Amino acid sequence: MAGLYRRLDLLRVRTQRQLDDVLAQGGGGTHQNRSERDTFAVMYGERLARLWAVENGLCFGRLDLTSEERPLYIGRLGLSDDDQARLLIDWRAPVAQPFYRATPAAPMGVTRRRHLQTRGRRVIGVNDDLFDLDRLTDADRATLNGEAALLAALDEKRTGRMRDIVATIQAEQDRIIRGELSGILVVQGGPGTGKTVVALHRAAYLLYTHRERLARRGVLILGPNLTFLRYIEQVLPSLGETDVLLSTVADLYPGLTATAREPAASAAVKGAARMAEVIARAVADRQRMPSRTIEIDLGRHTLRLDQRICEAARGRALRSRRPHNQARAVFVRHILTTLAKQAAKALGRGMLEEDELADLREELRTEPAVKAALNRLWPYLTPQQLLIGLFSSRERMAHAGLTAAEQDALLRPPPRGGAAAGYWTEADVPLLDEAAELLGDIDPMVLRAAALQAEEELAAARRAEAAERDAELAYAREVLELTGMSEIMDAERFAARHRDDDLHLTTAERAAADRTWAFGHIIVDEAQELSPMAWRMLMRRSPNRSMTIVGDLAQTGSAAGAATWAEMLDPYAAGRWRQETLTVNYRTPAELMALAADVLPLVGPGLRAPRSVRESGEPPWARRVDDLAGLAPIVAGQIVPDGRLAVIVPAARAAEIGSAVAARVPGAVAGPGADALEAPVAVLTVAEAKGLEFDRVVLVQPGEILADSPRGAGDLYVALTRATRGLGVVHTGELPAVLGRCRAAPGT
Repeated sequence: MAGLYRRLDLLRVRTQRQLDDVLAQGGGGTHQNRSERDTFAVMYGERLARLWAVENGLCFGRLDLTSEERPLYIGRLGLSDDDQARLLIDWRAPVAQPFYRATPAAPMGVTRRRHLQTRGRRVIGVNDDLFDLDRLTDADRATLNGEAALLAALDEKRTGRMRDIVATIQAEQDRIIRGELSGILVVQGGPGTGKTVVALHRAAYLLYTHRERLARRGVLILGPNLTFLRYIEQVLPSLGETDVLLSTVADLYPGLTATAREPAASAAVKGAARMAEVIARAVADRQRMPSRTIEIDLGRHTLRLDQRICEAARGRALRSRRPHNQARAVFVRHILTTLAKQAAKALGRGMLEEDELADLREELRTEPAVKAALNRLWPYLTPQQLLIGLFSSRERMAHAGLTAAEQDALLRPPPRGGAAAGYWTEADVPLLDEAAELLGDIDPMVLRAAALQAEEELAAARRAEAAERDAELAYAREVLELTGMSEIMDAERFAARHRDDDLHLTTAERAAADRTWAFGHIIVDEAQELSPMAWRMLMRRSPNRSMTIVGDLAQTGSAAGAATWAEMLDPYAAGRWRQETLTVNYRTPAELMALAADVLPLVGPGLRAPRSVRESGEPPWARRVDDLAGLAPIVAGQIVPDGRLAVIVPAARAAEIGSAVAARVPGAVAGPGADALEAPVAVLTVAEAKGLEFDRVVLVQPGEILADSPRGAGDLYVALTRATRGLGVVHTGELPAVLGRCRAAPGT
């Protein structure tokens, strides 16, 4: 182990030196020189990040093979000495597969598999799996150990962050992780089967195996909420992968974060597939045709636009098959040509040459009355303007095909003062994306004209930037004087080196800023929650249909979520998706899984709970109370030292119960977010707890969760499967019959 870390330290020093040498070249030279410098800087920076990311658990296993004289050590990345002799095998390499797949029935040439448990750079535990005792030497026999690494990992307390499972991947998980890149792979699995960690390790495996192909386009991991992303964010860096974009649907539209909340009924309407047609009609509705002739008074003469002229212009624009904002140029040119001919006739001029017609068109374009008419007939629109105009007008919603009930669900006033912060919801984001596809970009000339109106602000920004550069230069001179390096490097070059550090955008950063970015591979977690409109948005980002989708149809909580995978995927990839099923529950104890299995018939026919591999010895309990004022002492009695407890509550009671528990239980936090991940006690709704795991769970008012929505049984199933040790139920009314397995707690 010490030798591996010495090699790791040496590679870090070498890579840092290479990065420093590249950055020291500054920003000068030809375009090719700068491009090569930037490429090398990014490469060395990413390599250095990977080398630092594997500090913990660098090596976690060893394989003794009949075909190898020396054992193979398995770790988070591959290491070789200067003569290219293998020191450490990357867990994703084909030769490492027996570490995960070998069994006594199919040993794959393995005589012994050893699991190494480490803390920092020190080995604290050794566990052996034997496949061929006869081939072991006497020295080998003397070092045999037997504790199972998987169960040891399962017994550890929760920390508020997901750990990687690279040392304990099981055979069915490894097969899925190493599946081929092409096509859509659906991983269906019940609670605790490791869907999320399988998906994350698959991302790491694909980046290792297809790095050249995926490095250019990147990998997107889409999660259900920001709390979940915080929960998993350390897994891929710990596996040596640092350039993956983690996002939610709410954050997938650049420049906008959707934070507003809305009723489930509104989100369900927005998520329906027919909203694509609604948005298309809303765009068409803004391409107005006049009901009577428009008269444009230019003083000297009056020009006229009747419906026939406008219909002809619209027909030509639509035949161009351009998005709305680009098609506007075709519409405007036809209208201006017609008006120019009218003007020429009014001036007593006959046929115009093409250059004369062009001049007259341009002259008319600048006339305020003409501009006003064109903007009424075919306005430039942003996606935000389109949706704000749609949702604030019953008339426009009716024209777009929405029923009266749907209008009731969607109607809302425009944002106050034009400020849209806090206006957009997660369900709006796929609609904005759909609108962006139909509208297209606004003519750069128009954008430049708008920018000119802010000339003063731009000039001020430039002055501020110049002042900042002067300050950087002064600081650089001071540093070089103090360090005695002023004769070796000039101040401008030194300052440019540090400025350039901020200019090397990673693939993930570039992808996050580009709505039209096409990813090399997309991984979707809790995929059953995505609406049909969200799938449309996601498929635009995966034209090659290379995706890994993980979820559990039994846990669908969204009214717009999936009932079957075929329903969501066949419109985009019929015949190009395949399904794998995870059947073993490694997280939830058998006592809790038996209770959760009783709920499944309410969720849907034919659903089966995964098989649990262990028991906790703590049967689930239930306590009936007169009111919830006594909840805090019950919660305090369930706190796990150095572990985590979740109080899962009905959404309608989240604020009430959260504030009461947070006020009376030390360390308790109400609501989602980073604080909830770190707190010993977190009060969460079912949606906020989805995808997370805790040592213990206190479930409050399960009857209300059941009755809260048409998907209430699925929500209850999710809540019952979040704990790795124990579960308690607190209720004021009758306990739902499906929870009859719960033993009565003392004091009930």
